[in-house]
Amino acid sequence: MDAARLKQSWSLVAAHGDQVPLYFYSTLFLAHPETRQMFPTNMAGQRDRLVGALGHIVSHVDQVDRLTGFLKDLGADHRKFAVRAEHYPAVGEALLATLQHFLGEAWTDELAQDWAAAYGLIAQVMTEAAQAAEAVNPPWWVAEIVGHERRAFDVAVLTVRPQYLLPFTPGQSIGVSHPAVRAWRYYSPANAPRADGTIELHVRAAPGGAVSSRLVYGSAVGDQISLSAPVGDRLTLWSAGSADLLLLAGGTGWAPVKALVEQVAAEGARRKVDLYVGARSRSEFYDTESIDKLASSSPWLSVTYVVGADLRRPGEFTHPVDRALADGDWRSRHVYVCGSDEMVGHSLSALSQAGYHVGQVHHEGLGKHWYGPAWRTAVQRAAAADDSGGVR
Repeated sequence: MDAARLKQSWSLVAAHGDQVPLYFYSTLFLAHPETRQMFPTNMAGQRDRLVGALGHIVSHVDQVDRLTGFLKDLGADHRKFAVRAEHYPAVGEALLATLQHFLGEAWTDELAQDWAAAYGLIAQVMTEAAQAAEAVNPPWWVAEIVGHERRAFDVAVLTVRPQYLLPFTPGQSIGVSHPAVRAWRYYSPANAPRADGTIELHVRAAPGGAVSSRLVYGSAVGDQISLSAPVGDRLTLWSAGSADLLLLAGGTGWAPVKALVEQVAAEGARRKVDLYVGARSRSEFYDTESIDKLASSSPWLSVTYVVGADLRRPGEFTHPVDRALADGDWRSRHVYVCGSDEMVGHSLSALSQAGYHVGQVHHEGLGKHWYGPAWRTAVQRAAAADDSGGVR
């Protein structure tokens, strides 16, 4: 298997843009119509994910250790789409047909053998990982909505109870799907693990977001949703050790930060925590009751609200990081940032310019990448620059 030949051929195929996934899925669904039910009704986002995933795999085809870990996670996670071992040959068939179509005369017997061998390895690793995961976690959990509060026109706080315990670590994310929508969206629980197993989700309805809109506008107490195994570790506290913390949250990015605060409280408050919570206007602080309750019961926690827009300063916007850096020097602390891509990107730039090093600043991977937090992290770590944001 010639890695250089694989990379070169993929670059030629990828240059055809959206036509590549369109041809791939058309080929797959025509030859194997039974696979269509595994994919969302709206395939626009799915097309981007295919290209992103293949690009990541091919670019790391000569880095076996990194690629194997990525594929194992991918194989285990794909169980929630009801992907089984017998589906992999169909996908491989459609992939090779797509490559041959776009490479034309450049498609040779040697290249066909390289791609067949590469895909065979991918399928083997993913299949074995899925089988191993069966002994640890189910493909998904069914959960009942036991609480649904509309906190703003486009924001709802849901409390859900999985049919049985779904273990997670504060800062991780779990996949969420509504039975009316064949799609998954990742959300970070807004609580540390509870004795009753319930999970709090903060959901903002995104424009065109099938899952988020259904959760905010089309769900009620008693409805059932599906949850998948937790992924991601970049927002967990393990890498911070026992250090004091600076927490920067914007919008519903407050959710995982809230879970971290609860975890610190459960640890016995051996560290000092300063929290800056931002919103565009005062009316958009949707969880102030919980924030104030945490602050009043936790002497080690200091809370500052940051209103982004000010009518007295038209055209200017203040992010939580701007206020925090103006208030003090936090370079002895570990910093956690969660919010929109814009908020996180601005925060990372400001912290870097102020002398904070990469190892002390924690955030999720690039929000626009193709899948959930674990996969965004994998792609992000491969990038030369680290100036991306989250997905809140």
